[in-house]
Amino acid sequence: MIRYVLLLITLLLPASLYAQPSLPQSGTDKSVTNLRDQIEKIAQAAQGRVGVSATVIETGESVALRGDEQFPMQSVYKFPIGMTALHLVDQGKLSLTQTIHVKPAEYVSERQHSPLRDKNPHGADVTLDELLRYAVSESDGSASDVLMRLVGGPQVIMNYLKSFGVTGIIVANTEKEIGGDNAVQYRNWAKPNEIVELLKALQNGLGLSTSSRARLFRLMTNTQTGLKRLKGLLPAGTVVAHKTGTSWTIDGVTAATNDVGLITLPNGHHMAIAVFVSDAKADESTREGVIAKIAQAAWNTWNNP
Repeated sequence: MIRYVLLLITLLLPASLYAQPSLPQSGTDKSVTNLRDQIEKIAQAAQGRVGVSATVIETGESVALRGDEQFPMQSVYKFPIGMTALHLVDQGKLSLTQTIHVKPAEYVSERQHSPLRDKNPHGADVTLDELLRYAVSESDGSASDVLMRLVGGPQVIMNYLKSFGVTGIIVANTEKEIGGDNAVQYRNWAKPNEIVELLKALQNGLGLSTSSRARLFRLMTNTQTGLKRLKGLLPAGTVVAHKTGTSWTIDGVTAATNDVGLITLPNGHHMAIAVFVSDAKADESTREGVIAKIAQAAWNTWNNP
C-alpha cells in the first residue's frame, strides 16, 4: 500500500522538479561565439570567400570559419616545402652548407617575384641555407622551385606531411607552373584547419629537430612580405612567425590573399592562425585589412594576462 502511495505522489509532483537544469554557457564559449561573429562581419568587406582557423595551442580554445574548405595557397606552400627541406637536413640527406647551382632556366618568369633571379640573372651558386632564406623569408619563387627539386618533388612533401597526420594540404606544382596558368594555383590548396595543424606541429616540435624548428621559426619571423596582414594591427614588437601568399588580380578578382602563422601572446601562449581570402573583388588594402582585423579580434579575445 505504501509503495502505491509513493508512486502516486511521484506522478503528481511538478515535472520541473525533475528536469535537469540548463547549464549556462561558459565564458570561453561565449567569447569564441562572439569572436566568430566578429570574423564573419569582418570577412564581408573582402567581397569574396574567407577561410579562417585559429587556436591557442596551450589551451585548445579555437574558432573557425570555413575551416574545412579548400583555398589556393600561393606562396603559403613554401612553408611546408621549407619544413620538408629541413626535415631532410635532420636526416642527413641534405646539408645547410652544401652549394647548389641554380641555372637561369630554373628561374620563374619575370612577372613573378624572385630576388635570387634579379640579383643573379645568369645563374647562381648558393647554399641550402640561403635558398631557405630566399624561399621563406623573401617568398622567392625560383628558390622555392629549387628546394622542391632538392627534396624530391611534391610527393615527398606530401608524404612528410602525412607522417604526422596532416592530409588537407596539397602541394602539386612548381611556382613556374603556377605562374604559367592561373588555374594551376587552385590545385595547390589547403584547408585552414590543416594549416593550423601544421603550425601546431611546428610549435610543438613535431617532424623537426630542435635546431631546425628554431631555424624555420626564425625565417618565418623575418618574413618581409605581407606586413599589413597578420602583423598589421597587433602591438609593436609582437612576435609573428608567418608565411604569406598572394596571387595576381585578373578581371578585378584576386584569387589569393593569405597569411598564416604563429603569434606569441603576452602570457607566453601561442596562437596558430590561418586566414585565406579567396576570389575577392575588394582592393588590396581592404583584403589585407580583413586579415589584420581578424588577427586583432583573435588577439583581443585570447590576450589573457
